[in-house]
Amino acid sequence: MQKAIRRSEYTELAALFGLQFMALGIWVVPLSAVLYAHQLQDIRPYAFATSAVAAFVSPLIFGAMADHHASPVKVLRWLSVASAAAMLIVAWSIQNGWPGGLVLLLIQLYALCSAPTASISTAIIFSRLGNSRSEYGPVRAGATFGWMCGCWLISALHADASTLAQYIGAAVWLTMAAFTLLLPSVNPPMPTHRLSWKQRLGWDALTLLRNPDHRVVFITAALYSIPLAAFYAFTPPHLQQLGFHRLSAWMTLGQIMEILTLLALGRVLLRWRLKWIFLTALGFGVVRFALCALNNRAGLLAGILLHGLCYALYFITAQIYLDERVEVAWRARAQALMSLMTSGVGNLIGYLGTGWWLNACTQSNGVQWTLFWGGLSTAVGGVMIYFLSAYRGKRAGGETQ
Repeated sequence: MQKAIRRSEYTELAALFGLQFMALGIWVVPLSAVLYAHQLQDIRPYAFATSAVAAFVSPLIFGAMADHHASPVKVLRWLSVASAAAMLIVAWSIQNGWPGGLVLLLIQLYALCSAPTASISTAIIFSRLGNSRSEYGPVRAGATFGWMCGCWLISALHADASTLAQYIGAAVWLTMAAFTLLLPSVNPPMPTHRLSWKQRLGWDALTLLRNPDHRVVFITAALYSIPLAAFYAFTPPHLQQLGFHRLSAWMTLGQIMEILTLLALGRVLLRWRLKWIFLTALGFGVVRFALCALNNRAGLLAGILLHGLCYALYFITAQIYLDERVEVAWRARAQALMSLMTSGVGNLIGYLGTGWWLNACTQSNGVQWTLFWGGLSTAVGGVMIYFLSAYRGKRAGGETQ
């Protein structure tokens, strides 16, 4: 009976992740093509960068709210409703030919609403797991499956370059808001002292960077996110140039590998030190971009496939690392800080920096994809060297990790 209850709970948590990441995938993957189809290609780098700008602000604020003031489930519910409303407004503005600057401002509004949802749902799920190392991977696979389903749905409806994608995404956000009504509402602990503005805004989470290993994991995540931003923004046009259609569906190859990796992650965590898992992720990152640099159909598809392995081994392992190494009262803010470092620092530099790099690699005969992806492969190699030299992997009691 207890096993059946736990299985039901895992399904519930996986469904929560699945709905959230379905909505996120429906937004991110078709965005570049939708903007291009409506003559808004000039704002594409800035549109992707809005999520990075939002990550500097809203995850820490709402993470602190979930730690101190309100039930994380309620915070997630209202953020989902706000995300749905903002997505509808964005779709309407693009469809009706509003000026690019105004559309960009509305996209920024959507980003502010949706950016905190990943870290808050992660904190909710970790709070209900007994053993994060063995249990989190299969639950997190629900998020990847949801992302894939969203992309398949968009391609099946031929909405890869249509605002229909945003309307569908808004419906998924509302479904997620309704789903949170089924979740138990856990109230945050009452503060034992008056909170400062720094604590209310979540900026006290920066004290986590005083720990040397925490600092290396956070900084590496930010640096690794820089070339990762290019994957989302520029792989679809590369696929299109090589003759592929239904781009959103092809991009889910990475999620197939991600699901397989997540299902195996529990066993890997029991057998390998965290340090070697992180390094393996970075090593595959070098190989992934090197394969894309071959500038042929097989190489690009192989690079997309490896994306899921690279992402899961580093970023999901980092979430588990934070759950194990950070005190319970700080976990929502710790996950929010990870969101700030990846979606904020990493993506802001990534979307703008790789956009500049793409322009630098573009000549009169088109983009020099071998140079573009090869440069990113070299950059990941530099991140790998930094991590190898800086991470020590010691718990407070001296246990090697």
